[in-house]
Amino acid sequence: MALETLAIIDYGMGNLHSVSKALAKLNAENGGQYDIVVTSDPAVIGSAAKVVLPGVGAFGDCMTNLSSYGLVDIIKEVAKRGTPFLGICLGLQLLFDGSEEDPGVPGLGILPGMVRKIIAPELKIPHMGWNSLEFKTPSPLFTELPATPYVYFVHSYHAVPEKQEVITAVTEYGSAVTAAVGCDNVQAVQFHPEKSSATGLAILANFLRS
Repeated sequence: MALETLAIIDYGMGNLHSVSKALAKLNAENGGQYDIVVTSDPAVIGSAAKVVLPGVGAFGDCMTNLSSYGLVDIIKEVAKRGTPFLGICLGLQLLFDGSEEDPGVPGLGILPGMVRKIIAPELKIPHMGWNSLEFKTPSPLFTELPATPYVYFVHSYHAVPEKQEVITAVTEYGSAVTAAVGCDNVQAVQFHPEKSSATGLAILANFLRS
């Protein structure tokens, strides 16, 4: 019997090695249910049982690459269809309408809202290091996590959704900063779960089980 595919989207940017390595390890520990594939093939992404969109770098560069790889439409399609979808770091920001980092560059528009620069006059930007999460609304990613777990961040911008209820977790950095969002099958985290020790692995394991 063929394994279901978990597709990690490769668009020339993103921490693909560490994300795929962490997911492969967890997948093996849980019986090897998925064939984990790093791919830029829209057909593979479109037929996958689960999809992961990682991302590092600048918002505009990432959207340019997604467009040039012909991946914008298939990402929107799988998100709308109900495929379990996980955005990581910039992969969260790309889900929104646009970003102050690159004004005028449209995002994927899967979740209404904009990405804004973090305002923390007394603190260093980018926000880099370990911070605790404060959960806001339920997310399948956070099942059985401790109340205020610590995770690892590297970012200068954060999502400001039009609908506050899509914010599943925040962290405090000068003010409340969006740390995770979710709406039905689409879940995303601003931090790096693959760099967040046992808590991050638990979050990725929850995605595999969701």
